[in-house]
Amino acid sequence: MRARVKGLLATLALAAAAALFVALVLGPTVGEGQTSTYRAPRLPGTQSPNFNGVWQAFTTANWDLLDHSAQPGPYPQLVGAWGVQPEGRGIVEGNEIPYKPAALAKRKANFDGRLKIDPQNLHDSGDLEAKCYLPGVPRAMYSPYPFQIVQSRDEILMAFEFASAHRIVHMKDHRQAPVPSWMGWSNGHWEGDTLVVDVTSQNGNSWFDRAGNFASETLHVVERYTATGPDHLLYEATLEDPATFTRPWRISFPLYRRMERNIELSEMKCVDFVEEYLYGTLRKKTAR
Repeated sequence: MRARVKGLLATLALAAAAALFVALVLGPTVGEGQTSTYRAPRLPGTQSPNFNGVWQAFTTANWDLLDHSAQPGPYPQLVGAWGVQPEGRGIVEGNEIPYKPAALAKRKANFDGRLKIDPQNLHDSGDLEAKCYLPGVPRAMYSPYPFQIVQSRDEILMAFEFASAHRIVHMKDHRQAPVPSWMGWSNGHWEGDTLVVDVTSQNGNSWFDRAGNFASETLHVVERYTATGPDHLLYEATLEDPATFTRPWRISFPLYRRMERNIELSEMKCVDFVEEYLYGTLRKKTAR
């Protein structure tokens, strides 16, 4: 009898361990049907969560929003593994971008000509990142560089290291953009502890990644920022562009707070690095 009881206890312990494994490893994560119960600290003088800090995404989405294998970088015969494209999982829900047929063909053409430059028509050739243009939204959020959130009651500034880009989220003075721009126009509000940002009026010249994924000037992005812990934000965005896609689609990934004691946003002014790349073919050739 005693041996039987011991056997039952061992079986129960094994079953409990298996159930714990399934819950921790195979169960849904925040953003997959669960709601975070974490309550972020408040911005002083308000009831709004305090998102101030330096943040960074650690995905490979800047290379490709979708699942992708490792690929060589440009000119591997000269630089070897420098610039290699890392293998990575995508950030698109369902791992599919619902392009219209003509837009899918343009996406392929973008990829094929991602490093080709026509100095007479720079907006229609090459990836904007290589040209040091502003990254647009949502690409700025998952570029492989840190950015800083500076939050007040009425506005939220997001300052990005790459190309000294920035955007302002207008929390109260909601209005339409005066003109389209690279980073678009952002109006925000709070839904509980989630920051919701409505982004419109981007100029349509941005790409989402180095793989050539893109949208037109009618792109509408709705972002959601939710604190899931003291040093983590869940970023979610719904993208809609009837000129390019057959339906709205979603991306999501975590943002991590940079915790180094001496962390600060640095400058990456890359314009000086691209002049030869963009305009070198225009140099007047002298006779020998």
